Amino acid sequence: MSAESSVFTHKVQYYETDMMGIAHHANYLHWMEEARILFMDRIGFPYKRMEAEGVLSPVRSVTCNYEHSCTFGDEISVEVTVESFNGVILVISYRMTNQRGEQVCTARSEHVFINREGRFVRLKRDLPEFFDAITAVSASSPG
Repeated sequence: MSAESSVFTHKVQYYETDMMGIAHHANYLHWMEEARILFMDRIGFPYKRMEAEGVLSPVRSVTCNYEHSCTFGDEISVEVTVESFNGVILVISYRMTNQRGEQVCTARSEHVFINREGRFVRLKRDLPEFFDAITAVSASSPG
């Protein structure tokens, strides 16, 4: 993994396909989440640890642009990149390619950080290790 991105590989399962033999579009969101979880592990701050610290990270928005169909048995590489981080909103980009190198999907998710009471968390103050880890891999980090 480079400092800026992380790659997760997923093999399309039969149960993820529809009657046409194509992976259902909702599965891409699952693959994004799996890739994001692995990314968090790789930067040294797993989601489980963040939640143990009392911080939750709900998704604020998701967009997906589907370019090629995925079918049973395809190996999909999901590259995760921190597009931006302003200390409050984390924007992650995803680039999915198949084993032939074809880009099948580009996507983006935005995340915020709250405590168990639903209040926004000041990551720099309340979770400085996580703040530093994300800032270190972010294309545009807070000053």
